[in-house]
Amino acid sequence: VHLVESGGGSVQAGGSLRLSCAASGFRFSNTYMTWIRQTPDRGLEYVGHILSDGSNAYYADSVKGRFTISRDNAKNTLYLQMNNLKSEDAAVYYCAKEGEYGSRGQGTQVTVSS
Repeated sequence: VHLVESGGGSVQAGGSLRLSCAASGFRFSNTYMTWIRQTPDRGLEYVGHILSDGSNAYYADSVKGRFTISRDNAKNTLYLQMNNLKSEDAAVYYCAKEGEYGSRGQGTQVTVSS
């Protein structure tokens, strides 16, 4: 399993970012995928996940209505569209294969300034 997250950066509160996760080493199109994030004080935190065919996505209450998970199985790529970012969204964001948080990549940093 090899996962590479990208797209992080610094944004003002209320802004948007789109993260990507390039996957390889497993059958991406048959696998549900998860976004998680990590901060020093909250540790690893579930953000949401999407079914293998992209038909449904599920979200933590803290991001529901603001974040959207999607995927392109032809490109083996997972996305996280983040809108109306808040200071509490600042974290290192990771993608993971199913619920296997240990499979996550190196992460991408998101900084939100008020």
